[in-house]
Amino acid sequence: MRKIEAIIKPFKLEEVKDALIQAGIEGMTVSEVKGYGRQQGHSELYRGAEYVVDFIPKVKIEIIVSSEEYMKRAVEAIKGAAHTGKIGDGKIFVSPIEHVVRIRTGEEDAEAL
Repeated sequence: MRKIEAIIKPFKLEEVKDALIQAGIEGMTVSEVKGYGRQQGHSELYRGAEYVVDFIPKVKIEIIVSSEEYMKRAVEAIKGAAHTGKIGDGKIFVSPIEHVVRIRTGEEDAEAL
């Protein structure tokens, strides 16, 4: 089992969701987050006053998949749908999951997904 975490631009969420559904990925968790990388912050003008936005709004998607095949499908779907070619497109992180339990039924590991 693998956990896939993707940090993407907020306006790409629907495209990524649709691409994941097409790839056979059934569920995900989405969080609104803020951060910065190479994109850094930027200056904005509000009512005549300039201020610096240090943290850029992003969306974090978390997915747990049962196999290497689904992991590859999910990563490719996210890469394709979230890509704009501009700085700040985001990142995808993949890490192993040791154990999963569905609280309602007590099912474990692959059956819990």
